[in-house]
Amino acid sequence: MGSPKKNEKKGFIAAMTSGFSMFGSAMSRSVNGLLAYEGVEVINPEGGKEDAEEEAQRGRWKDEERDSYWKMMQKYIGSDITSMVTLPVIIFEPMTMLQKMAELMEYSYLLDQADECEDPYLRLVYASSWAISVYFAYQRTWKPFNPILGETYEMANHGGISFLSEQVSHHPPMSAGHAENEHFTYDVTSKLKTKLLGNSVDVYPVGRTRVTLKKDGVVLDLVPPLTKVHNLIFGRTWVDSPGEMVMTNLTTGDKVVLYFQPCGWFGSGRYEVDGYVYSAEEEPKIMMTGKWNEKISYQPCDTEGEPLPGTELKEVWHVADVPKNDKFQYTHFAHKINSFDTAPPKLLASDSRLRPDRYALEQGDLSKAGAEKHSLEERQRAEKRTRETKGQKFTPRWFDLTEEITSTPWGDIEIYQYNGKYNEHRDAAASSEVNLKSIEFNPWQYGNVSTE
Repeated sequence: MGSPKKNEKKGFIAAMTSGFSMFGSAMSRSVNGLLAYEGVEVINPEGGKEDAEEEAQRGRWKDEERDSYWKMMQKYIGSDITSMVTLPVIIFEPMTMLQKMAELMEYSYLLDQADECEDPYLRLVYASSWAISVYFAYQRTWKPFNPILGETYEMANHGGISFLSEQVSHHPPMSAGHAENEHFTYDVTSKLKTKLLGNSVDVYPVGRTRVTLKKDGVVLDLVPPLTKVHNLIFGRTWVDSPGEMVMTNLTTGDKVVLYFQPCGWFGSGRYEVDGYVYSAEEEPKIMMTGKWNEKISYQPCDTEGEPLPGTELKEVWHVADVPKNDKFQYTHFAHKINSFDTAPPKLLASDSRLRPDRYALEQGDLSKAGAEKHSLEERQRAEKRTRETKGQKFTPRWFDLTEEITSTPWGDIEIYQYNGKYNEHRDAAASSEVNLKSIEFNPWQYGNVSTE
């Protein structure tokens, strides 16, 4: 892929922004009256307008299931359906949202390189490439399980990292995460927000992501683009993440701005990412280009955004080999996330690996997975009723709610902060030996309950 091109007046950035409307119009392929359903938008990312009706017949749903769920979902159009609708396990993958948060750690070596890098602009190239790398995994079309309140996920034995995430709120659904090794700390508070548009849904990443590089104490802030899930019921489901990703060095004011191209007709622009690393004075220093499902490269540039003479594109990241014909489109790292090989010596009973519905689905038993999912959800409702009757409230064990509120393009969010207590638990459990698979899933035993 060649270097980004700029227009005469405002450079590559303006050219990219003005191009969004062209791609957006190309994406509008509605099938009004399709099979007696009004307003069904079906999009084939490899095709054009004329094949939308044919595409609508494809997908994982059986005819009777598709019709039933379309009728049910119609009343939620325009609504946030994050935790509003009970969905069948046929569309789930054997992983929870807490585990999916850990997928950002697959290429954590890029953050190690950012920490070791002396060049402040190249440091942002490494760090932003790390942020891009997870989108290969995010293109999976299966839905992860919503975590139970108090549920956790722990990961060890990968790049020297200790990773922990916890479901800190049920309504609204919120998760918090912390990861650390000798080079960096990673902290996130996440509150996904959705908007059902009929046969598609927009997913807004309301949250705050911060990375601290330990060598110089540099703090990086990440604002990712939204995600669009197309063809939920009619057609083959696929994922796109059009828009802007911004990573800012809060210590120096330098930043990187990257544009994720929306998919156009016949796949035009799909997966493409282009942008620049800017100094605090907003001068472009390094151009970046590539595809989020393949690789990212960079090249030093002048103040007009043109490549410097005598330089060339250098690859900074590429996708690792993936399993062939994997049922859930998992990477090798995703399989490690579900494995007990990445579990610490004494696993919390609240860990996602231990969920019986997740495990049943992993084993291919959809009937048992559905029954176990229903049982967990009913128990969660019962636990909530008990707390309300006693005038008690739930507070997380490993993360504390702060007074800080962060604004995002899609709404405000309260920030949870890692409290360090997990380090004490981990150190105390380091010498313990236990059969991890024998632990019964129980997220309720860990939450702190106090009287309001």
